[in-house]
Amino acid sequence: MEANQVSKTAMGTAFMRAYHAACDHPKIFDDFLAQHLITAEELRIIEERHLAAFQRFDPAGAASCPDRASALAGWMQSAGAPAIVFSRARYTEDILETAVRQQEVKQYVILGAGMDTFAVRRPDLVQQLQVFEVDHPATQAHKRQRLQSAGRQLPPQLQFIPVDFSRENLAKALGGSAYDPQASSFFSWLGVTYYLTREAVFATLRGISEVAPPGSTVIFDYLDSEAFVPERVARRVHIMMQLVERVGEPMLTGFDPASLAADLACLGLRLQENLSPSDIEARFFAGRTDGYRACEHAHLARATVV
Repeated sequence: MEANQVSKTAMGTAFMRAYHAACDHPKIFDDFLAQHLITAEELRIIEERHLAAFQRFDPAGAASCPDRASALAGWMQSAGAPAIVFSRARYTEDILETAVRQQEVKQYVILGAGMDTFAVRRPDLVQQLQVFEVDHPATQAHKRQRLQSAGRQLPPQLQFIPVDFSRENLAKALGGSAYDPQASSFFSWLGVTYYLTREAVFATLRGISEVAPPGSTVIFDYLDSEAFVPERVARRVHIMMQLVERVGEPMLTGFDPASLAADLACLGLRLQENLSPSDIEARFFAGRTDGYRACEHAHLARATVV
Protein backbone atom coordinates (compact mmCIF):
# COMPACT_ATOMS: atom_id res chain seq x y z
CA MET A 1 0.00 0.00 0.00
CA GLU A 2 1.35 3.39 -1.02
CA ALA A 3 1.68 6.22 1.49
CA ASN A 4 -1.35 8.55 1.65
CA GLN A 5 -3.33 6.24 -0.64
CA VAL A 6 -6.53 4.41 0.22
CA SER A 7 -5.96 0.65 0.24
CA LYS A 8 -7.10 -0.85 -3.05
CA THR A 9 -7.82 -4.17 -1.38
CA ALA A 10 -9.99 -2.39 1.22
CA MET A 11 -12.01 -0.83 -1.59
CA GLY A 12 -12.20 -4.22 -3.29
CA THR A 13 -13.56 -5.75 -0.11
CA ALA A 14 -16.18 -3.01 0.17
CA PHE A 15 -17.24 -3.75 -3.40
CA MET A 16 -17.62 -7.48 -2.67
CA ARG A 17 -19.68 -6.80 0.45
CA ALA A 18 -21.87 -4.30 -1.41
CA TYR A 19 -22.38 -6.73 -4.29
CA HIS A 20 -23.31 -9.59 -1.97
CA ALA A 21 -25.79 -7.43 -0.05
CA ALA A 22 -27.51 -6.29 -3.24
CA CYS A 23 -27.36 -9.34 -5.50
CA ASP A 24 -26.94 -12.64 -3.65
CA HIS A 25 -29.55 -14.81 -1.92
CA PRO A 26 -29.34 -16.18 0.65
CA LYS A 27 -26.81 -13.83 2.17
CA ILE A 28 -23.87 -15.11 4.17
CA PHE A 29 -23.24 -11.60 5.51
CA ASP A 30 -25.36 -8.52 4.92
CA ASP A 31 -23.36 -5.29 4.79
CA PHE A 32 -26.17 -3.08 3.51
CA LEU A 33 -24.09 0.07 4.04
CA ALA A 34 -21.09 -0.94 1.93
CA GLN A 35 -22.65 0.57 -1.18
CA HIS A 36 -22.30 4.04 0.35
CA LEU A 37 -18.51 3.70 0.43
CA ILE A 38 -18.17 3.40 -3.35
CA THR A 39 -19.04 6.03 -5.95
CA ALA A 40 -20.74 5.12 -9.22
CA GLU A 41 -17.48 5.68 -11.11
CA GLU A 42 -15.49 3.55 -8.68
CA LEU A 43 -18.15 0.87 -8.98
CA ARG A 44 -17.79 0.88 -12.75
CA ILE A 45 -14.00 0.67 -12.59
CA ILE A 46 -14.00 -2.20 -10.08
CA GLU A 47 -16.62 -4.09 -12.07
CA GLU A 48 -14.53 -3.69 -15.23
CA ARG A 49 -11.51 -5.01 -13.37
CA HIS A 50 -13.44 -8.10 -12.25
CA LEU A 51 -14.86 -8.73 -15.71
CA ALA A 52 -11.41 -8.41 -17.26
CA ALA A 53 -10.08 -10.95 -14.75
CA PHE A 54 -12.90 -13.34 -15.68
CA GLN A 55 -12.00 -13.00 -19.36
CA ARG A 56 -8.32 -13.51 -18.64
CA PHE A 57 -8.47 -16.46 -16.26
CA ASP A 58 -11.64 -18.24 -17.40
CA PRO A 59 -12.39 -17.23 -20.99
CA ALA A 60 -14.75 -20.16 -21.52
CA GLY A 61 -16.74 -19.32 -18.41
CA ALA A 62 -16.92 -15.67 -19.37
CA ALA A 63 -18.03 -16.53 -22.92
CA SER A 64 -20.88 -18.65 -21.58
CA CYS A 65 -22.46 -15.65 -19.81
CA PRO A 66 -25.11 -13.86 -21.89
CA ASP A 67 -24.74 -10.42 -20.31
CA ARG A 68 -22.70 -8.25 -17.97
CA ALA A 69 -24.72 -9.08 -14.86
CA SER A 70 -24.42 -12.83 -15.30
CA ALA A 71 -20.70 -12.52 -16.08
CA LEU A 72 -20.11 -10.52 -12.91
CA ALA A 73 -22.11 -13.07 -10.90
CA GLY A 74 -20.14 -15.91 -12.47
CA TRP A 75 -16.83 -14.34 -11.53
CA MET A 76 -17.87 -13.42 -7.98
CA GLN A 77 -19.07 -16.95 -7.30
CA SER A 78 -16.07 -18.69 -8.82
CA ALA A 79 -13.30 -16.40 -7.51
CA GLY A 80 -11.72 -17.11 -4.14
CA ALA A 81 -11.72 -13.69 -2.47
CA PRO A 82 -15.49 -13.08 -2.13
CA ALA A 83 -16.02 -16.33 -0.23
CA ILE A 84 -13.24 -15.35 2.19
CA VAL A 85 -14.67 -11.87 2.68
CA PHE A 86 -18.22 -13.02 3.46
CA SER A 87 -17.40 -15.98 5.70
CA ARG A 88 -14.82 -14.22 7.86
CA ALA A 89 -17.15 -11.27 8.48
CA ARG A 90 -20.06 -13.53 9.39
CA TYR A 91 -17.92 -15.71 11.66
CA THR A 92 -16.51 -12.71 13.52
CA GLU A 93 -19.72 -10.80 14.05
CA ASP A 94 -21.65 -13.91 15.11
CA ILE A 95 -19.13 -14.56 17.89
CA LEU A 96 -18.95 -10.87 18.81
CA GLU A 97 -22.73 -10.59 19.05
CA THR A 98 -22.91 -13.57 21.40
CA ALA A 99 -20.16 -12.08 23.58
CA VAL A 100 -21.94 -8.71 23.76
CA ARG A 101 -25.32 -10.28 24.55
CA GLN A 102 -23.71 -12.27 27.35
CA GLN A 103 -21.93 -9.13 28.60
CA GLU A 104 -18.55 -10.74 28.14
CA VAL A 105 -16.95 -7.83 26.26
CA LYS A 106 -16.81 -4.07 26.72
CA GLN A 107 -14.44 -3.00 23.92
CA TYR A 108 -14.29 -3.96 20.27
CA VAL A 109 -11.02 -3.25 18.46
CA ILE A 110 -11.12 -3.61 14.67
CA LEU A 111 -7.56 -3.94 13.43
CA GLY A 112 -7.08 -3.06 9.77
CA ALA A 113 -10.70 -1.90 9.74
CA GLY A 114 -10.60 -0.80 6.11
CA MET A 115 -14.15 -0.08 4.90
CA ASP A 116 -15.84 -2.02 7.70
CA THR A 117 -19.24 -0.49 8.58
CA PHE A 118 -19.93 -2.20 11.91
CA ALA A 119 -19.91 1.02 13.94
CA VAL A 120 -22.81 2.51 11.98
CA ARG A 121 -24.46 -0.73 10.84
CA ARG A 122 -24.98 -2.34 14.26
CA PRO A 123 -26.20 0.35 16.69
CA ASP A 124 -27.81 -2.40 18.78
CA LEU A 125 -24.35 -3.71 19.67
CA VAL A 126 -22.38 -0.46 19.52
CA GLN A 127 -24.43 1.11 22.31
CA GLN A 128 -22.99 -1.54 24.63
CA LEU A 129 -19.38 -1.14 23.48
CA GLN A 130 -16.47 1.18 22.99
CA VAL A 131 -15.30 0.66 19.41
CA PHE A 132 -11.78 1.37 18.16
CA GLU A 133 -10.93 1.26 14.46
CA VAL A 134 -7.20 0.86 13.87
CA ASP A 135 -5.93 1.40 10.32
CA HIS A 136 -3.93 3.54 7.93
CA PRO A 137 -4.99 7.22 8.27
CA ALA A 138 -5.67 7.63 4.54
CA THR A 139 -8.13 4.74 4.54
CA GLN A 140 -9.78 6.03 7.70
CA ALA A 141 -10.23 9.53 6.29
CA HIS A 142 -11.72 8.14 3.09
CA LYS A 143 -14.31 6.06 4.93
CA ARG A 144 -15.29 8.86 7.27
CA GLN A 145 -15.86 11.18 4.35
CA ARG A 146 -17.99 8.65 2.48
CA LEU A 147 -20.15 7.81 5.47
CA GLN A 148 -20.70 11.46 6.28
CA SER A 149 -21.60 12.18 2.64
CA ALA A 150 -24.19 9.41 2.89
CA GLY A 151 -25.71 11.11 5.93
CA ARG A 152 -24.50 8.46 8.35
CA GLN A 153 -23.53 9.89 11.72
CA LEU A 154 -20.58 8.30 13.47
CA PRO A 155 -21.47 7.12 16.99
CA PRO A 156 -19.78 8.68 20.01
CA GLN A 157 -18.59 5.20 21.05
CA LEU A 158 -16.28 5.07 18.00
CA GLN A 159 -12.65 6.20 18.02
CA PHE A 160 -10.25 6.06 15.06
CA ILE A 161 -6.64 5.14 15.78
CA PRO A 162 -4.20 5.63 12.87
CA VAL A 163 -1.44 3.03 12.59
CA ASP A 164 0.75 1.32 10.00
CA PHE A 165 1.02 -2.33 11.07
CA SER A 166 4.24 -2.86 9.15
CA ARG A 167 6.01 -0.05 11.04
CA GLU A 168 4.20 0.82 14.25
CA ASN A 169 3.55 -0.87 17.58
CA LEU A 170 -0.07 -1.74 18.37
CA ALA A 171 0.36 -1.50 22.13
CA LYS A 172 1.79 2.02 21.81
CA ALA A 173 -1.00 3.10 19.45
CA LEU A 174 -3.73 1.87 21.80
CA GLY A 175 -1.89 3.36 24.77
CA GLY A 176 -2.41 6.81 23.32
CA SER A 177 -6.17 6.31 23.00
CA ALA A 178 -9.15 5.83 25.31
CA TYR A 179 -8.65 2.06 25.19
CA ASP A 180 -8.92 0.59 28.70
CA PRO A 181 -6.37 -2.23 29.26
CA GLN A 182 -8.45 -3.50 32.20
CA ALA A 183 -11.71 -3.94 30.27
CA SER A 184 -12.62 -7.18 28.51
CA SER A 185 -11.87 -6.76 24.82
CA PHE A 186 -12.61 -8.35 21.47
CA PHE A 187 -10.16 -7.90 18.58
CA SER A 188 -10.88 -8.67 14.95
CA TRP A 189 -8.08 -8.68 12.38
CA LEU A 190 -9.47 -9.62 9.00
CA GLY A 191 -7.83 -9.52 5.60
CA VAL A 192 -4.51 -8.26 6.90
CA THR A 193 -2.14 -11.07 7.87
CA TYR A 194 -1.61 -12.08 4.23
CA TYR A 195 0.03 -8.75 3.44
CA LEU A 196 2.51 -8.61 6.32
CA THR A 197 5.71 -10.41 7.15
CA ARG A 198 5.55 -13.24 9.67
CA GLU A 199 7.43 -11.04 12.14
CA ALA A 200 4.94 -8.19 11.76
CA VAL A 201 1.99 -10.54 12.26
CA PHE A 202 3.49 -12.00 15.42
CA ALA A 203 4.38 -8.53 16.72
CA THR A 204 0.76 -7.41 16.43
CA LEU A 205 -0.59 -10.59 18.05
CA ARG A 206 1.94 -10.19 20.86
CA GLY A 207 0.79 -6.59 21.22
CA ILE A 208 -2.79 -7.80 21.75
CA SER A 209 -1.72 -10.15 24.53
CA GLU A 210 0.21 -7.29 26.16
CA VAL A 211 -2.61 -4.74 26.19
CA ALA A 212 -5.72 -6.88 26.71
CA PRO A 213 -6.74 -8.60 29.96
CA PRO A 214 -6.90 -12.40 30.19
CA GLY A 215 -9.92 -13.91 28.48
CA SER A 216 -10.03 -11.26 25.74
CA THR A 217 -10.67 -12.62 22.25
CA VAL A 218 -8.88 -12.14 18.94
CA ILE A 219 -10.14 -13.44 15.60
CA PHE A 220 -8.02 -13.36 12.45
CA ASP A 221 -7.96 -15.04 9.08
CA TYR A 222 -4.88 -16.42 7.37
CA LEU A 223 -3.68 -18.44 4.42
CA ASP A 224 -1.94 -21.71 5.07
CA SER A 225 1.68 -21.96 3.99
CA GLU A 226 0.88 -24.24 1.04
CA ALA A 227 -0.72 -21.27 -0.72
CA PHE A 228 2.83 -19.97 -1.21
CA VAL A 229 4.12 -23.22 -2.74
CA PRO A 230 3.67 -22.99 -6.54
CA GLU A 231 3.08 -26.71 -7.09
CA ARG A 232 0.53 -26.93 -4.24
CA VAL A 233 -1.48 -23.71 -4.39
CA ALA A 234 -5.08 -23.98 -5.61
CA ARG A 235 -5.65 -22.26 -8.93
CA ARG A 236 -8.12 -19.65 -7.76
CA VAL A 237 -5.94 -18.71 -4.79
CA HIS A 238 -3.00 -18.33 -7.15
CA ILE A 239 -5.18 -16.06 -9.30
CA MET A 240 -6.20 -14.03 -6.24
CA MET A 241 -2.56 -13.57 -5.32
CA GLN A 242 -1.71 -12.42 -8.84
CA LEU A 243 -4.52 -9.88 -8.85
CA VAL A 244 -3.59 -8.18 -5.58
CA GLU A 245 0.07 -8.11 -6.59
CA ARG A 246 -0.92 -6.27 -9.76
CA VAL A 247 -2.51 -3.47 -7.69
CA GLY A 248 0.62 -3.16 -5.57
CA GLU A 249 -0.47 -5.04 -2.46
CA PRO A 250 1.19 -8.48 -2.70
CA MET A 251 0.48 -11.31 -0.31
CA LEU A 252 3.56 -12.27 1.69
CA THR A 253 2.84 -14.73 4.45
CA GLY A 254 1.09 -18.00 5.26
CA PHE A 255 1.05 -20.16 8.38
CA ASP A 256 1.02 -23.85 9.19
CA PRO A 257 -2.36 -24.72 10.79
CA ALA A 258 -0.75 -27.64 12.63
CA SER A 259 1.73 -25.42 14.45
CA LEU A 260 -0.49 -22.37 14.97
CA ALA A 261 -1.44 -23.30 18.54
CA ALA A 262 2.23 -23.52 19.54
CA ASP A 263 3.05 -20.30 17.69
CA LEU A 264 0.27 -18.43 19.50
CA ALA A 265 1.21 -19.91 22.89
CA CYS A 266 4.60 -18.24 22.56
CA LEU A 267 2.78 -14.92 22.13
CA GLY A 268 0.54 -15.25 25.19
CA LEU A 269 -2.52 -16.50 23.31
CA ARG A 270 -4.46 -19.77 23.52
CA LEU A 271 -5.97 -21.08 20.29
CA GLN A 272 -9.67 -21.87 20.77
CA GLU A 273 -10.80 -22.60 17.22
CA ASN A 274 -8.98 -23.03 13.92
CA LEU A 275 -11.41 -23.47 11.04
CA SER A 276 -10.14 -25.15 7.89
CA PRO A 277 -11.63 -24.56 4.42
CA SER A 278 -13.76 -27.69 4.86
CA ASP A 279 -15.00 -26.41 8.24
CA ILE A 280 -15.90 -23.07 6.68
CA GLU A 281 -17.64 -24.82 3.80
CA ALA A 282 -19.80 -26.85 6.18
CA ARG A 283 -20.66 -23.86 8.37
CA PHE A 284 -21.40 -21.17 5.78
CA PHE A 285 -21.73 -22.64 2.29
CA ALA A 286 -23.41 -26.04 2.63
CA GLY A 287 -26.65 -26.30 0.68
CA ARG A 288 -26.11 -23.25 -1.52
CA THR A 289 -27.40 -23.64 -5.06
CA ASP A 290 -25.15 -20.95 -6.53
CA GLY A 291 -21.40 -21.19 -7.13
CA TYR A 292 -20.11 -19.83 -3.82
CA ARG A 293 -17.78 -22.24 -2.03
CA ALA A 294 -15.26 -21.85 0.78
CA CYS A 295 -11.85 -20.84 -0.51
CA GLU A 296 -8.94 -23.23 -0.47
CA HIS A 297 -6.06 -22.35 1.87
CA ALA A 298 -8.16 -19.81 3.82
CA HIS A 299 -8.52 -20.38 7.58
CA LEU A 300 -10.23 -18.62 10.50
CA ALA A 301 -8.60 -18.58 13.92
CA ARG A 302 -10.05 -17.59 17.30
CA ALA A 303 -7.76 -17.22 20.30
CA THR A 304 -7.93 -15.82 23.81
CA VAL A 305 -5.41 -13.92 25.89
CA VAL A 306 -3.90 -16.12 28.59
